Amino acid sequence: MIKIICVGKIKEEYLNLMIADYAKRINKYHKLKIIEVKDSNIEEEEKEINKYIDIKDYVIALAIEGKKYNSLDFASMIDKLFISYSNITFIIGGSLGISSSLKAKANQLISFSDFTFPHGLFRAILLEQLYRSFKIINNESYHK
Repeated sequence: MIKIICVGKIKEEYLNLMIADYAKRINKYHKLKIIEVKDSNIEEEEKEINKYIDIKDYVIALAIEGKKYNSLDFASMIDKLFISYSNITFIIGGSLGISSSLKAKANQLISFSDFTFPHGLFRAILLEQLYRSFKIINNESYHK
């Protein structure tokens, strides 16, 4: 299963539609669960996020200082992780980011860009890249 733990709710309907569309597409390949925790202070957000992380999960925190991948390498990484882990958990922090202790607990930090994105838009970008990864893994056309 892929879990995406996000801080805050999406208010924009167009983003909710895009997220729902990609979630539906991904579910054809792999079970997906999106978990929203309340937007608060960074310590409270960390407590809430930790409630949804299982000790057996491979945890990827999305952080600007993380490793960057291209789409092919990201797909390869996802494919390889599912050999050893049944759950891959992504963490998207709130407006204050992700606490340093939560980053330290993650198996990996990944950055999609040096840019800062609105959280709702980034959620859609992550889902699109996950969908693209499954298309690449399954040798299906889409990614070019």
